[in-house]
Amino acid sequence: MDIIFGRNRKEQLEPVRAKVTGKIPAWLQGTLLRNGPGMHTVGESRYNHWFDGLALLHSFTIRDGEVYYRSKYLRSDTYNTNIEANRIVVSEFGTMAYPDPCKNIFSKAFSYLSHTIPDFTDNCLINIMKCGEDFYATSETNYIRKINPQTLETLEKVDYRKYVAVNLATSHPHYDEAGNVLNMGTSIVEKGKTKYVIFKIPATVPEGKKQGKSPWKHTEVFCSIPSRSLLSPSYYHSFGVTENYVIFLEQPFRLDILKMATAYIRRMSWASCLAFHREEKTYIHIIDQRTRQPVQTKFYTDAMVVFHHVNAYEEDGCIVFDVIAYEDNSLYQLFYLANLNQDFKENSRLTSVPTLRRFAVPLHVDKIIKYDILTKSSLKWREDDCWPAEPLFVPAPGAKDEDDGVILSAIVSTDPQKLPFLLILDAKSFTELARASVDVDMHMDLHGLFITDMDWDTKKQAASEEQRDRASDCHGAPLT
Repeated sequence: MDIIFGRNRKEQLEPVRAKVTGKIPAWLQGTLLRNGPGMHTVGESRYNHWFDGLALLHSFTIRDGEVYYRSKYLRSDTYNTNIEANRIVVSEFGTMAYPDPCKNIFSKAFSYLSHTIPDFTDNCLINIMKCGEDFYATSETNYIRKINPQTLETLEKVDYRKYVAVNLATSHPHYDEAGNVLNMGTSIVEKGKTKYVIFKIPATVPEGKKQGKSPWKHTEVFCSIPSRSLLSPSYYHSFGVTENYVIFLEQPFRLDILKMATAYIRRMSWASCLAFHREEKTYIHIIDQRTRQPVQTKFYTDAMVVFHHVNAYEEDGCIVFDVIAYEDNSLYQLFYLANLNQDFKENSRLTSVPTLRRFAVPLHVDKIIKYDILTKSSLKWREDDCWPAEPLFVPAPGAKDEDDGVILSAIVSTDPQKLPFLLILDAKSFTELARASVDVDMHMDLHGLFITDMDWDTKKQAASEEQRDRASDCHGAPLT
């Protein structure tokens, strides 16, 4: 596997004609631009992770049935600094670089302090983005590099932070019909808040503005979503877009900011600060592009790790989106070069198997709804002026079908004449079995848990046994 993943590649600076077999369609005219890691060692130093390698751009130019290939390393500041030093001196996500051991103690101390809040690499090795008439090599940091798509020459560096407050950004933007770019990034502890920022870059300078100005100066924040954790935002690689909505999955694969701030001192990579929390939920954020606000209804699903969205569209009052999902973050771990080049077959067997998952999210939830994602049919319960809390399913004893049981929901009303009540629905038919009204000032709740009598009896028995054991342990002990 070292032949594929670990070996440094040579540049092909001049176009070389490819040998074509078969017949290329006459209408296929253009250039395929690609990007990825191509250099994994610099001097005697080696990157730890495949995603860390220095970016190598390459292209296939198709003209009149002929194909020409060329490749060139991205001349990023990272590349130039490493090559000049003949060693890896700029840290990447899975590889932490350290100062020259020959430097004096003051230089070393300054280097440690400067990494407390890291300035990320501009080794843009993941994707190619089109912005207006320009093309950029991108990664997941705040830096992107403009390139010449014909010669693969590296041009100026763009820092997202000059135009929108993000420390990290995806390499998978979306484009609307006008060519405007829609992307998102994470703003870490900006003015005491950590949030996910969706931003829009116009394809051209708006009319009436001074000619010659860059579209970047007209970047606007489209929407922002508060992170569920101030110091542990979610990692994400992409997001979904439909005609009217944006889909963002806040998954429990999270970056510990405090660990990241001290990673350099602890001689750990930034990647070691990522952790998957399988006990947590994945939250589905839906943003209405017309209002630029998240929809009020909150959705969530089981813990998963998603790198790529496959498709998204609107149909029959639902947002339907497909993702490639993993049960954990083991895929990222697999791409450490040590795992790729040693016992690869065995290591790949231990990796979470990717699954294509389809989600159908109802756009207009009028109180409580039961939705069949296969038939796209639904059953509803609603009542005027009533506001149900989170519905909770309680399975019947010995249940065989997944909907054999009841739905419980605490209901409050905006009608002062209507008492709040506990609603009990048949989960299969969604017909009301009973309601229990209470003459109290009941609040709108969030989440909860149903404890059966059996659960309660078990807890009481355990508590009684613990109390007995404590009494036994104290038996005969002298008083003090």
